[in-house]
Parts: sequence; C-alpha cells; structure tokens
Amino acid sequence: MKKRNQIIAAFLAATMIITPATSIFAKAAKDGNSSAESSYGESFTSWRTNEWENRLSKDWTTVSMTPGVNESTMNFAWYSKTTDTVSLTYGLKADLSDGKTVLIATKSTGQKDKDGNEYNSNKATISGLAAQTTYYYKVDDKEIKSFKTGSTGKFRFAFVGDPQIGSSNEKKGSDTEEFYNAQSNAVANDSYNWSQTLKKIQSAGTDFIVSAGDQIQTTKKKAPGKSSTTSEIEYAGYLSPDTLASLPVATTVGNHDADNANYQYHFNVPNLSNLGDNGKVGGDYYFTYGDVLFMMLNTQDTNSAEHIQFIKETVAENADCKWKVVTLHQDIYGSAEHSNEPEIVNLRYALTPTFEKYGVDAVLTGHDHAYSRSKFLSGNQTEKTVTYNGDEFDEMLDKDIDYTGEGTLTVAPGNIKADTTDESEKTYLSYLTSVMDADRITETGEYVVDPKGILYLTASSSSGSKYYDLVSRQQSYIASRWQEDVPTYSLIDVTETTMTINTYRTDNDSAIDNTVTIVKSADKSAVDAKLAQINKELTDNTLVEKDYTTGSWKALKDAMDAANRISPETEQAQINKILENLTTARNGLVKVTAQEPPKASEQPTEKTSESEKASEQPTEKTSESEKASEKSNNKSVSKVKTGDESQALLWTIVCVIGLGAAGTAVVFAGKERK
Repeated sequence: MKKRNQIIAAFLAATMIITPATSIFAKAAKDGNSSAESSYGESFTSWRTNEWENRLSKDWTTVSMTPGVNESTMNFAWYSKTTDTVSLTYGLKADLSDGKTVLIATKSTGQKDKDGNEYNSNKATISGLAAQTTYYYKVDDKEIKSFKTGSTGKFRFAFVGDPQIGSSNEKKGSDTEEFYNAQSNAVANDSYNWSQTLKKIQSAGTDFIVSAGDQIQTTKKKAPGKSSTTSEIEYAGYLSPDTLASLPVATTVGNHDADNANYQYHFNVPNLSNLGDNGKVGGDYYFTYGDVLFMMLNTQDTNSAEHIQFIKETVAENADCKWKVVTLHQDIYGSAEHSNEPEIVNLRYALTPTFEKYGVDAVLTGHDHAYSRSKFLSGNQTEKTVTYNGDEFDEMLDKDIDYTGEGTLTVAPGNIKADTTDESEKTYLSYLTSVMDADRITETGEYVVDPKGILYLTASSSSGSKYYDLVSRQQSYIASRWQEDVPTYSLIDVTETTMTINTYRTDNDSAIDNTVTIVKSADKSAVDAKLAQINKELTDNTLVEKDYTTGSWKALKDAMDAANRISPETEQAQINKILENLTTARNGLVKVTAQEPPKASEQPTEKTSESEKASEQPTEKTSESEKASEKSNNKSVSKVKTGDESQALLWTIVCVIGLGAAGTAVVFAGKERK
C-alpha cells in the first residue's frame, strides 16, 4: 500500500509533543514485492554473485531489440564506448559467412561510468526479413545471437506491465554508498524475477512483447544530485536477460522513464512522431504486424490534442489494418490505487472518444501494478471531464486506505463507509460512483462477436518489483481483477478474425483470469445475399429438385450447407471460396432431359404387305435340317442329369414317345408326296 499522506510539519510537531508515542495517522500497509531469493534460492544468489556483480551490473552496452515499422524489419539500439568501432552484421548462416552490414546512426549520450568511459548510443535497422526465418547477427565484438521472425497471418505477442527495475529498493535516492548498494541489490532482485517472466513468455512461442511502460525505477528528478546516470544500472538490469537478445520489445513511456533521455538512447522505436513529445524521450509511435496496427502513446505528455491528432493521422495511413491496439502507461480503466485519480480519469475522458471514433479494439495499460480487465465499454464518443480537486481526492484516499495491521494487503480496506455523514467523505464517495461508468458498458461476456465497446486491459508488474492494492470498491466497469503479489504476463493470439487473451502468473503458469476472445467477423454479406436468392427460388418453386440431375443438385446442397456453416471466426479467404463454390453450383445445375420419341422413319405403319405377313406366319412344313436340329436338341435334353433318377427316366420315356410320333408323321408325309 502506497502511503500518500502529506503532513504539515508544524501540526505534526505539535501533535508529537502532546502524544509522543502515537501517530495521528494510521500506518499504511507496505507495498508488496517479490523476493528472488525466497522464490529461487541458490540459483538466484549464485547468479547475483557470479553474473550480476562481476559482469552485468557494469555492462551498459547490452543490445535492445524493438519491432520495426512492420513484420519484415527489426530495430536495434545499444551503447558503445566512444573509443570503440561499431558494427552490426546479420545473415542466414550461423557463422555469418554470408553476413551483411547495415548503416548505423550514432549519437553521444553524455554519460560516463565510474571509470570515466564515455558512451554513444547506436541505432540500426535490418529490413527485408522473410517470415518464419532464423537470422543471426553480431554487434561490435559481441558474440553472435539469433532471432526468428514470426508469421503474419496468425501470431502471438505478450503483454507486460511495469518491470520498473530497481523499484524494490526501499532506500530513498541519496548520494551515499548505502543507497547505491541497496539499488544494486534491488536491481539484481528485480532483474532476475524479470528474466523468469521472459523465459515463460519465450517458451510460449511469442513473436514479440508489448510493455506498458516504466522499464526502470529511478527518475532523473529523484536521483541523487538529479543525475541521469543513476538509472544506467537499472537499464543494465532490464536488458540483462538473454531472452531479450532474440525477442523484441515495443516499449511505452512510463512516468519513471519520462524525464531522462536515457530511455530514448536505449530503445530504437519505429515511426517516431513529434506529436506527444514531452521534450525528453520522444513522442508517440506506431508499427504494424500482420493485420494489426499498434499505436504507442507517450501520455507523459499531457497534451491530449496531440495524441488525438496522432491517432487520426496514423489510422488514415494504415486504413487496411483490421485490428487496432493502443498502448499507454496510465490505467485509465484500472482497479487499483491510481485508477480513480482525477488526473487519470480526465485522461480517460479525453482519449476514449477518439478511441471509439477510430475503431480501436483494445487498450493496454499499466501503472497500477495490479491486473484488471474491463467489460466492453463505449461512451458513444461523449466528451466529459471531472472537476474533483486532486488534493482533496488524495486526502480522502489516504483516509480510505489507511491500514492498522501488519504486513501487506492485496485489497485496500475502504475505511470510509457508505453511511458517512461527513460532507467531504460524501463528496469523495459520490465522485467514485460518478466515474464507475456503468452506463458505458456495452458487452459483458468473455467471447464477444463484433463488440460495440472497447476492451481495456491493465497489466500487473511483470517483475514483481512493486505491487499496489486493489481498491475496496470494485468499479462497475471491471469484469475481472487479480492481485496476489506475484509477477504476471498476458499472451495475446491474433488471427484475421480473433484476438484471444490469456493471463498467467509467472511462478506456476496458472491462469489468473478466464480466456477472453474478441471476434471481428469477416464480411459474408455476399454469401448471405446469394443464399437468400437461392432460398427464394426454392420457395417460389423456381428450383425443383426433380427437374435437375442428382449430381448437380447435390453439389448445390453441399455448397449451401458450407455457406450455412460459416462462423464468426471464418476468415475472409475461406468465405470468398465458399461464395465462389455456391455461385458455381447454382449456375451449374443440370436439367433432366426427357426421353426423345422415335424418329418418323422408325414408326410402324398401319398396313403391312402380303409378303411381310407371309414371312411373319409360321409354315406348316419343316425342312429336314430343322428336324435334325430338333432331334439333336431333344437328345441334349435327354442327357441332362439331376439329382432325381426318376425324373431322368421320365424324360427318357417322353423323348422316345416324341421321336416315335415324329417318325410316323414323316412316313405319312412321304406317302402323300408319292
């Protein structure tokens, strides 16, 4: 629990004189964080001694990878000593015998390490990358590393929040050895936990990562002597996991990144805009991957008009992208300590009408170090502001979340009761109700087809460097939330028609929320129109099954069945093929042909000639050859054997009698001819 009270010194001193043993304010619950030593034991302590203290903490030159302008490009950034020669070579062979070099842009950082070495920032881009291909690369004199490009039709990216390396350091920034030792130990702790999350992400087959900001902890403003160099050990820790040598991260500017140009030196983001530039770390930027447009906003620049202009121009330039995802740091629809702050709520109402106008599907945020997922929300592009004073809110929030127990909490206590009679408290509760946005809920399910609203996802800490408590009054707009002081990450799978989100805890990979799927159905209006036409023909008896051949009618029925089986997730190419098959089957119906009547020359006549009649009549005379043939046939019949001997004997008698009669007939005939 973050303690927010600002106590007037004179009042506090007077109170301490009266009641020296008792504070006038209750003790706030301590912010939670994850201990790498408790979680990983010897593996962490060995790494801290052998890797972190001896090598990694002193190395400012680790390479960072960022997605390029699209899936066929990859961006790189790294520090080098000003005395070093820089190079980037890449190729398809593991030994880089086919290596190609790329152009490098170098700029002085003005940073010096303890040994007096000065550093430059180097940036380069590899273009023309083929999908699903392994590439090898080498920066300067470092060892060869590799990365594999993904598929654009279906891909997976991870979403993480607030690594904030070094945040587990409880020592305030002061130019003392005690502070720097505590900072180094905290960075080691947070970096090791961060590396464990990254390993889980990489093993899941992820193509790239989106971070909602606050990569590191120490701002220039709060560093000892306001030195920008203080954060370099934190960047060294953030970039230390081997995973990041092969897995690019699209970073967002958080409030802990925003006042120090080191952020811009360490990351090479694509399509960087002057819009949203806070004068330190650059402005908004975007990239595309497959069918998705990713817009990354630097909302540390509070000029909402510039962010709105950036979104308008970017969407217009990428009109062919089906999906649109926005990432910003502040949790404009979160559910932990920061979520109800008037400044953040007003940022919500300033930006959401533009998100709705330009068809944004999902908004990814951080800042609150606690996981939450909104219902689908739309304000119908309505502009709104809140006028509740920020200082008054802070005072009431402090009172509301004060905690008298020991240890940490995951949900704030909510000390201000609904039946309070205190006017300030009533105003505070009324404000909380007014920003719950129950009237903006459009859908509440976890499988939503063509939603009217936008999904807002807030990530918890992916390193466990700090956790905040969930607010005691869950907002109406929240569908799910979770806080158990464990690092988490989300995996987001994208196809042409679906975006599916699963969120896990790092320690045991169990899900902390149900699977959520947004379905953006492809256009099947042409198929529907064709089906309607055919069904009308069937109803009107324009098409009757008996009139067509069996094969062609079956082809039509099969094509209609396929069209009726189209689901919201069916992709456009498949729908187009179904339409083609349906049209072909309808046009290809073959009619049954009636049997043709005999031709006129083949018709029988009513009159028959005498000669034809004579030829058709049986004659009374039989030639000798015909008689002989008949005898032969009779003999053949007499030789037929059956299983019954009495039948054979009977046949023999019949044949003898028949032959005798035939012989008598022949004799009489012969006498007549004489």
